[in-house]
Amino acid sequence: MSATQDTTLNETLFDKIGGAPAVEAAVDIFYRKVLMDYRINRFFENTDMDTQRAKQKAFLTMAFGGPNNYTGTDMRNAHARFIKMGLDDSHFDAVMENLGATLEELDVPQELIAEVAAIAESTRNDVLNR
Repeated sequence: MSATQDTTLNETLFDKIGGAPAVEAAVDIFYRKVLMDYRINRFFENTDMDTQRAKQKAFLTMAFGGPNNYTGTDMRNAHARFIKMGLDDSHFDAVMENLGATLEELDVPQELIAEVAAIAESTRNDVLNR
């Protein structure tokens, strides 16, 4: 195995999608889509979106294997207040749809979109407090 192949094998999802600039662009486009989506935008009505974007960028960076600068709460506690607002699988699905559309818009390869989707899907039960 060559050194180049070895480096590629050890590359994180964070590196593969383009690092911090890619995560930044993805989060900005994602929230633009979310805020326009009538199915889920009500969950963000009283949210400071600058703070939300910063938290999401830090969380995704960590989740994708980049530097861990995430200081937010865990998924279960972070979303508990939304359960009271009726958050359910249909809303989670809408978020997943917007995430996939965002990554497609950024020309992320399908195999990397699948990796991102698997990571996001792994949070479903915590987000929905199950």
